[in-house]
Amino acid sequence: MRVGELSRRSGVSVASIKYYLREGLLPPGERTSPNQAAYDEGHVRRLRMVRALIDVGGLSVAATRDVLAAVDDPEVPLHEALGRAQATTTPPMAGADDDEARAADRALTDLVRERGWHVSSHNPAWHTAVEVLATYHRLGDDDLARQLGLYAEAMEDVARREVAAVVDRGDRARTVEGVVVGTVLGDTLLAAVRRLAQEHCSAQLLGRAGHPEPG
Repeated sequence: MRVGELSRRSGVSVASIKYYLREGLLPPGERTSPNQAAYDEGHVRRLRMVRALIDVGGLSVAATRDVLAAVDDPEVPLHEALGRAQATTTPPMAGADDDEARAADRALTDLVRERGWHVSSHNPAWHTAVEVLATYHRLGDDDLARQLGLYAEAMEDVARREVAAVVDRGDRARTVEGVVVGTVLGDTLLAAVRRLAQEHCSAQLLGRAGHPEPG
């Protein structure tokens, strides 16, 4: 198919397609003439993935390029692909080196040890968790910090099901795609569902006065 058909099939404008080609997010089509190229279903799928990562997942073009590099590299082990997706999508957070931060790091270390998790303290998510816990303590919100164990238990069950779902696909390329897309879009979905659940629990515990029904 030509670029106009690719645009129609994918829902992405021709201008955006040409931009993604220049940025290396979309592989070039098969050249049919000096000014024409042919594209296939793989390009349609890649465009949909690019738009999902950028528009829904909130990734930058540069971050999307890094994530897609793991998808395209057949030598990248699946576990490493997950690590790349996490490293790219988790902003580095350098917190203060104070008593609260050190206590938070110990709390997270103890939790990981108790649950027998195989994780690295170099994972950017580790530093994010430590800084959030330390900030809770600085604000006097220790009751929120004490939810760490609850979060760990719930998220371990979610993560196990997520990883198992994509591993069961059988096809390596589709599995890597699932790992990457699930990591990026899953964050957005989890946050959205959590907020809906918070609204529900707030209505139950605090009352529904003046609260409109959905829809």
